[in-house]
This record gives sequence, C-alpha cells and structure tokens, in this order.
Amino acid sequence: MFRFFRQLRQHLLTENKFSKYLLYAVGEILLVVIGIFIALQVNSWTEAKKLKATEMETYSSLVTSLRKDSLDLVRIIDL
Repeated sequence: MFRFFRQLRQHLLTENKFSKYLLYAVGEILLVVIGIFIALQVNSWTEAKKLKATEMETYSSLVTSLRKDSLDLVRIIDL
C-alpha cells in the first residue's frame, strides 16, 4: 500500500504536475487529521465509560454504607 502511494507521489513529481501533487498532499493531510479526530473521540468515549463505572461503584458503596448506618442507628435507638 505504501509502495503504491510512494510511486504515485514520485510519478506526479517527475512529470512536473505540482498542482496534482499538492492536491494529493492536501488529501493525505486531511486523512491524517480525520484519523486523529476519530482517535480522540474513541478516547473520549473510553474515558467517559471509565468515569461512569467509577461513579456507579461509588454510588453503590454509598448506598451500602447508608443502609449499614441506618441499621446501626435502629439498633442504638432500640436499646
């Protein structure tokens, strides 16, 4: 694949078709930028998923702690 693009690039430069080469270069840059944006979005989704998991774990721990504390309070009041 890389060999194909290298040959295309060399062919365009040897024929002095600078405008076509420039268009090719801009297209390559756009592909790289789009790839970076996709990677950033995937990273953002992953981080959000991790944050949500941590949030649910904290919430579950808090609920468990509150239930235990309320049972302790009921025992203390009954004494």
